[in-house]
Amino acid sequence: MKNINKIKLKKQTLNPASYYFDAIIAGNITILSKAITLLESTKIENHKIAEEIIELCLPYSGKSQRIGITGVPGVGKSTFIESFGKYLINEHHKKVAVLAIDPSSQKSGGSILGDKTRMNDLSINSNAFIRPSPSAGALGGVAKATRESIILCEAAGFNIILIETVGVGQSETNVNSMVDFFLLLMLAGAGDELQGIKRGIMEMADAILINKSDSEDSTKIKLAKQNYKNALHLFPANKSGWLPKVESCSALNNIGIEKTWEIINKHNELTHLNGWFEQNRKDQAKFWLNETISDSIKNMFYQNEKIKSLLPQIENDVVNGIISPFKAAHLLLNEFKK
Repeated sequence: MKNINKIKLKKQTLNPASYYFDAIIAGNITILSKAITLLESTKIENHKIAEEIIELCLPYSGKSQRIGITGVPGVGKSTFIESFGKYLINEHHKKVAVLAIDPSSQKSGGSILGDKTRMNDLSINSNAFIRPSPSAGALGGVAKATRESIILCEAAGFNIILIETVGVGQSETNVNSMVDFFLLLMLAGAGDELQGIKRGIMEMADAILINKSDSEDSTKIKLAKQNYKNALHLFPANKSGWLPKVESCSALNNIGIEKTWEIINKHNELTHLNGWFEQNRKDQAKFWLNETISDSIKNMFYQNEKIKSLLPQIENDVVNGIISPFKAAHLLLNEFKK
């Protein structure tokens, strides 16, 4: 009994980065999941190992098609992804990784993490990998480690990366800054077709797909498609030279899935020919460099012992109107610089 207790209390040692790297390159899904868990961890020692893994995997990444998928709640994102993923695997022999971002509770920090259970067939396919991750309040519903998870999945041999975002009307800038193609799923016959969708999200969309078209009459579908086309014409032209498409589908009945893949491929061909694809990837790398610097500085600020001791009193002064938030911020920053 004593021996068992000793084993339980023994601190678990981390494997070296090379251990994870070798397994990921060999396509070991279990170790890939463990490596992504290290990325999502808040422990400093885990971050150090994760950074080493990323650096080792980086030369083996970048060869996939990265597709962002968003839409209003209830639009059928999970059903579409399962149908689309199975089509790519069965018809085009692709290896599909799904990074599904679940909404985290702002009160408890808890997350539903139910996407894997909603994609039953895809989750048991040997050529698919589904990783649900809590958004943890990240902007646009994107988990903090998603960008790095893409690199690991690509190194593991997945050539299609699907990123499902929360889709609650927040800014989707982050997901757009890590994908090659941005797909917006919508519904027809739900009142004002444009209501509840931010202009910024529509401006970023490379295609709008009206899902559940089998449950609506053709007149409603045609009207919805025309509304979206009219709205898209009001936006500035895309830098990629691509004219966003509007189509309909029924993910439940596998209708329109092949057409969606054709649209994505046409976009891929155009952007490779005109050089936008490569330039966009470079711009995204710079964006994430700046984001990482900002996050690191912010973390350093709040982890500073002097800031920790001063912050409660200064917050109290701000709340009670003794000092303005702007002056308080300058005081704290000056202390941080010292």
